[in-house]
Amino acid sequence: MKRDFTAPLVTLAILIAAWEFAVRFFAIPPQVLPAPSLILQTLAADSALLFGSLLVTLRITFFALLLATAVGVVLAVFFSISRFAERALFPIAVIFQVTPVIAIAPLLLIYMEPANAVLACAALVAFFPILSNTALGLASADRQLRDLFSLYDAGWWKALLYLRLPTALPYFLGGLRIAGGLALIGAIVGEIAAGSGGAGSGLAWRIMEAGHRVNIPRMYAALVLIVLAGVAIFAALSWLQHLALRRWHASAIAPE
Repeated sequence: MKRDFTAPLVTLAILIAAWEFAVRFFAIPPQVLPAPSLILQTLAADSALLFGSLLVTLRITFFALLLATAVGVVLAVFFSISRFAERALFPIAVIFQVTPVIAIAPLLLIYMEPANAVLACAALVAFFPILSNTALGLASADRQLRDLFSLYDAGWWKALLYLRLPTALPYFLGGLRIAGGLALIGAIVGEIAAGSGGAGSGLAWRIMEAGHRVNIPRMYAALVLIVLAGVAIFAALSWLQHLALRRWHASAIAPE
């Protein structure tokens, strides 16, 4: 489905222009609120430092999302096979979901190296949407079709491969799109919790470092990169969802 991005882009351009005008008109010092033009200049001047940190944060986000996807899908399939396992383990997953990651991060830093703790934080945040959406999709297979598979003695493996997994695919991709942004959030929170243990690494550390040095334009520049990374992740996963579903699922087929 095609979307028109003209209106939000125009709105964003107007807001940025108003921001630039307000900073210049009221002579707001950059230590309080830098102008968008100064933020862009800082991005260009500190590009090697900031983009290096961006790659670190994106690497953590990618591996966390990969880990969360693997564990979430395997557990969801296990839940579809064993109702007892679902009743026993799903509440534990809910506990991890409702517990703020910022509260878990200091404990993880006690038992893990800072890099591994940050990865674990990001994976924990991204894990639940994949698990819950995939489990829901696997359980949403048409009952009559399941009875038909049983009637022909297809076995659980064929029913999983040809019925449950295709049914769960839209649910999984929806959860994956949510989890991508959450993995980035978890990586940022983990880097902040790691503090000096994450020195010289990701964008969150650059924000903290710039704050200590009262380098507010660099703080905003790093924040802009985080926002752009989040938008890029969401867009990439949305494109993947559309690519996988466009030929057969109603949610991705454009109306005539």
